[in-house]
Amino acid sequence: MNTIETFKKRDMEIWLEKIPAHEDPRPELEQYTTPAPIAADILFTAYTLGDIRGREVIDLGCGTGIFSLGAARMGAEKVYGVDIDEKSVQSTKRTARDLGLSDRCDFVVSPVENVNLKGDTVIMNPPFGSQKKGADTPFLEKAFEIAPRIYSLHNARGEDYVRRFVHKSGYRVFGEKRYMFPVNRLFSFHKKEKKEFETVLLMCERY
Repeated sequence: MNTIETFKKRDMEIWLEKIPAHEDPRPELEQYTTPAPIAADILFTAYTLGDIRGREVIDLGCGTGIFSLGAARMGAEKVYGVDIDEKSVQSTKRTARDLGLSDRCDFVVSPVENVNLKGDTVIMNPPFGSQKKGADTPFLEKAFEIAPRIYSLHNARGEDYVRRFVHKSGYRVFGEKRYMFPVNRLFSFHKKEKKEFETVLLMCERY
């Protein structure tokens, strides 16, 4: 096994691909798994900026745990994953156990509004709002309440709104990265086998 210091982004990408996707995705929760190449790049960005190793990391809407487990693998002191879907949380707990990461990970079934945690860093991919407009707002509100550094992935179409929300909340955007996010045909209302969305990672910090 590589040490944290000698990890390469491609190594992490391959490792993240081992994490199972949602067993029974729910459209109303927009349970689209973050692709391993995007997750690896986000994690390495946060890691190189000092926001993972030795930190307490919180993953809001953790799904199957790709950010949570990746952060634990990269040396987070403690990782908390939160999701409203019990099936996802149970799956993530099993994966953490199988990967030998249970000692540094706690996973909780809870609506994001009820989260009562504090940490150093939030890394999250909240709902894009395609099923319910503004679905990402409670995630942003909670993130700004519980951590000074935030890495949050959003549909680029809503970027202006998110940026305004960031500044209104007493934070500033100190960096951004853009990705094309592929969504495979999962549900009956999907018309195409695959569609890509432009997404933006906004890196935020408290003033």
